Formats: sequence, structure tokens, C-alpha cells
Amino acid sequence: MVYEVKDILRDVRIAIDENKTNEQLIADEDIDTLMLDDIITSKVIDGVKRVHSEAPVYLLDGGYNFGDGIYWGEMESGWCLLPDDFMRLVVFQMDDWERAVYHAISEDDKEYQLQSSRFKGVRGTAQRPVCAVAIRPEGRALEFYSCKSTDAKVKRAVYLPYPRIDEDNGVEICERCYQSVVYMIASLALFTCESTEQGKLLLELSKSALV
Repeated sequence: MVYEVKDILRDVRIAIDENKTNEQLIADEDIDTLMLDDIITSKVIDGVKRVHSEAPVYLLDGGYNFGDGIYWGEMESGWCLLPDDFMRLVVFQMDDWERAVYHAISEDDKEYQLQSSRFKGVRGTAQRPVCAVAIRPEGRALEFYSCKSTDAKVKRAVYLPYPRIDEDNGVEICERCYQSVVYMIASLALFTCESTEQGKLLLELSKSALV
């Protein structure tokens, strides 16, 4: 869902006002309203990125399809190139897999080394598939291990992009993550303004909203 920055700004200010601590409010004397608004606005992208990166999969109700073209390697494993704005995998599944993959490992993960084994059973299988985000000569790719045959097709492939403010001053945020994003942006703004006690409170609220 796309939220306008002005509405996010309003909700962040409400969150800050509703969660006052004994610490002096930053807007009272240390900083004026317009300056605080600028600080909050500057934290929108970082706040969305942090929450979308950490949120459990069941809260990620957005995303875009990818994986139109796949390339095959050895032992029925393969890869597909990732979009330039790829931030996080939501789901990937080949049509001969028994289950989907919701988390992609990285090249420095211990499990990644197992995927180069010449024994197929050691690698990911159709019953226990594995996906990895890797840098290949062709570019950044999602590698998948492994299929029953090279006739397999992509069944589901969804990712979350890096957040951005569009030309209409809107930001795409997963709806069920929105309250957590508001608290996270508030927390980042408060830390910037050295309102540490209140910033920690809003950070904990952001984490607790991801349930």
C-alpha cells in the first residue's frame, strides 16, 4: 500500500506525542516544529527499510514478481537474475518443489558451501530446497537448489524492493507493517535529536508491533 509522506509525518508526530517520557520533549525548546518535521522526513526511507528487512514473512503483504528467465547449472540447480532494486526475498518456489523457500541464504553462510557438493542429496532438494543470493558473472542472482529435472518452471517468485519516495511523494509500505514503521521512524528521529529515553521506547514499540 502506498502512504503519502505527509500522512506518515502526521502519524509519527502522533506517536511521539502519545509516548512522552519524563525526558524533556525535543520539540519544546531544543528544536522547532519545522526542523523536527524535516528530521522525521529524512528518516522515512531508513525506517521502512529496517522494518521490511526484519518483519516476519506473514506480515509482508506486498512485493513484486521476478524470475521470468531462469538458467540451469549442474545437477538440476539453477539461477535467475535479480532486479536492481531487490532488497528481500518474500517467496520462491519451483513447480516441482514440495514446499516454498521464504529465506535466502548468503554466500558466506555455511550452508552455501554444501550447495557445491557433487552429491545431490547434500545440496538442496525438491523436498528441502535452498535458495541463495549470490554474485555471479551475469550479475546478482538468486540461485536455487535443486529441482527434479530441468523441465521445472518458476511457480512463485516475489521480492520486496528497496523503499523509495515516488514522484507523488508516496512510499510503498506493507500494510501490516505500517504501525511498526511509524514507531521506527519516530525512534530514529528521536535518537537524531538526542532524545534517547523516548527513542528507546519507540524502538521497542516498533519491535513489538511486528507480531
